[in-house]
Amino acid sequence: MRIWDISPDILCRNHLLGEHRELHAMWAVITEKKKGYSMHPETIRWKGKLRAMYLRHDELVKEMNHRGYDHKSPLDKRKATGKPAQDVFIDTPTEQIRILKNKNCDCKL
Repeated sequence: MRIWDISPDILCRNHLLGEHRELHAMWAVITEKKKGYSMHPETIRWKGKLRAMYLRHDELVKEMNHRGYDHKSPLDKRKATGKPAQDVFIDTPTEQIRILKNKNCDCKL
């Protein structure tokens, strides 16, 4: 599971749509107190930051719409509580760019 901390317009199709899918899964784990992936480091760093996750989702949706995708899975804004920004990183944004470069995908790096 990964939610990137870099601009969505950099992400290739697979990483953009994959992040969107994983964000929804993580949202469900946190908001519905599901056990699956609840102790994953990526999930833990988003606890108490659902507002930030909601805003990240908005960024992803804007990029998806820009690329012509028809987004139909909004998040419940009433659950978007906590801090408005992510300040904990498993990998820094600079390291995330390096990781993506090594994947040899179509990300715009």
